[in-house]
Amino acid sequence: MLVLSILFLGLYALLIYYYFYHWLQAPSHESPPAKEPVYISVLIPARNEEQNIGPLLDALNKQTLNKNQFEVLVIDDFSEDSTADVVKQHPLRNLKLLEPTVDETLSSKKKAIECGIHHANGELIVTTDADCLPPPTWLETYSNFYSEHQPSFIAAPVRFSYSKNVLQIFQALDFIVLQGITAASVSSGFHTMCNGANLAYTKRAFIDVNGFEGIDGIATGDDMLLMHKVWKNDPSKVRYLKHTKATTVTQPMYTWRNFLMQRKRWASKTFVYDDFRIILVLAFVYLFNCFFFALLIAGFFDPLNWVYAAGFLLMKTLIEFPFVYSVAAFYKETKLMRYFLLFQPLHMFLTVLTGLLSQSGRYEWKGRRTK
Repeated sequence: MLVLSILFLGLYALLIYYYFYHWLQAPSHESPPAKEPVYISVLIPARNEEQNIGPLLDALNKQTLNKNQFEVLVIDDFSEDSTADVVKQHPLRNLKLLEPTVDETLSSKKKAIECGIHHANGELIVTTDADCLPPPTWLETYSNFYSEHQPSFIAAPVRFSYSKNVLQIFQALDFIVLQGITAASVSSGFHTMCNGANLAYTKRAFIDVNGFEGIDGIATGDDMLLMHKVWKNDPSKVRYLKHTKATTVTQPMYTWRNFLMQRKRWASKTFVYDDFRIILVLAFVYLFNCFFFALLIAGFFDPLNWVYAAGFLLMKTLIEFPFVYSVAAFYKETKLMRYFLLFQPLHMFLTVLTGLLSQSGRYEWKGRRTK
């Protein structure tokens, strides 16, 4: 067990160092103002979001980008509340309310996005979720970045809001780690990652890869699976926008049940990827976390394995700490690092649990049961 522990930790250290190096290397300078700003279509798929859609539209109404340079398309995905009424009453200019042109039983987030793209007038499609809040500089930063680099696909930062609740603090810190890996992996070209709460792609790129064709039967993956299709078409055109002025804030899950459903949904697309690199990384990280619990179980037969497990936990924390601290500093959330060691066992347990749950059964999301 000692030899295996050293082997796992050594390989894990190399992986984290790779991410740390490319996180630091990812350019974070601000792009110069666009000489010819691109016209942007903001797409917001919304289902049962009457409490959230108003604040998001308010935030879009405060954008520093000239309002003649963007439109906002809210696609009401068969909401069962007053989402549509809130949108209809909002004074935001160039705001449109749409509905997917499919039967309700066949609808999904992908169908809602397809509907929005069909009606979009913008060269650049920017998507976010209805429970997100962008800063006033959000669209202007996208416009400047696109003008400078001309990418086909842009992944951008997301962070969770949180209170003093343990579950919310855990999600905020855990998501910071994921965001650091996202920035590093995209910037290095190692593998593709993004989050649908904050990303953009050209309408031309969406059409060139036939949109969600081939992945439309999968309930999730409107972000990462689409990103991978665009990446396969031209890897050099996929970029990461590393700037706080482009960061959206999204809400955490407020119950453990909803949290597990969310993570099960995220993990359910693992084996759908045809990119062996991300599958290899995810498989290794999963086995790495499983090994910790194997050490705990082995300790009942040889107590020395409990010593190894404690050392394994401590070394994992030390390996990750510089990387995670650097990402937390970018988000101005270094105060979360006081919980880092405390949350390590919980993080490993939930990684193993959601990995198991994701490969069996159905999950519920936004009032729909999907697989």
